[in-house]
Amino acid sequence: MILFFQAALMIVIFVTLLWIWSVFIKNVSIIDVFWGIGFVFVNAFYAYMSGDLTARKLLVLSLVTIWGLRLAIYLASRNYGKGEDFRYQEFRKNFGPKRYWWFSFFQTFLLQAGLIMIISLPLLGIHTSTNSGALNALDYVGIVIWSVGFIFEAGGDYQLMRFQRNLNNKGKVLDRGFWKYTRHPNYFGDAAVWWSYAIFSIASESYWQVIGAIIMTLLIIKVSGVSLLEKTLKDTKPLYRDYIKKTNSFLPWFPKK
Repeated sequence: MILFFQAALMIVIFVTLLWIWSVFIKNVSIIDVFWGIGFVFVNAFYAYMSGDLTARKLLVLSLVTIWGLRLAIYLASRNYGKGEDFRYQEFRKNFGPKRYWWFSFFQTFLLQAGLIMIISLPLLGIHTSTNSGALNALDYVGIVIWSVGFIFEAGGDYQLMRFQRNLNNKGKVLDRGFWKYTRHPNYFGDAAVWWSYAIFSIASESYWQVIGAIIMTLLIIKVSGVSLLEKTLKDTKPLYRDYIKKTNSFLPWFPKK
């Protein structure tokens, strides 16, 4: 567990520096871009400190890096030039600008640092395992699940970005492509990616660490992802209620007639 606390200290230092920057520019949204990068840093740290890089460790190092950098680049391009996200603007308004500058450190930056460490537990399990590290059948299952998840997440984000950039789609609901089979293909893909890391952890004979994937899934479905977005879309897009009737919320499936 020493390695875990060393990584935690590194992440706390990073988010503290980000928080100081956010105070100067008055924009807490920069923490969103760091979300994916944080996992890349933690995973690379675990891999470096573990010493011998086995086939499984190299595989996971590559997959986490691809996933994290893709997500960071997407969020950075989406948020560029748009100012602070409306969620943080609401927090700033509710808590008052005179105290939100320091409150945001605990509410947002330290919270995300803690979540990164807990959710990344499967990665810790993989890199601290005494298993030989040779790939087995479970690893190939993990590769398939990661591929499906990454395609849904990246593909869903790309389709949504194109849809939103077309001014003719204002007020409309995206129900094509991946969005035809699930109302949240990007969230489903994200959860699938993390379950692939859990499977890699099990393949390396590290079992309890899969709690990271469980927590990530619960956050996506019940807290900051599906449930929060559904509530907003129901209020802002009347057509969304019809979309709900024919399309699965999370797991992809054929639309209802």
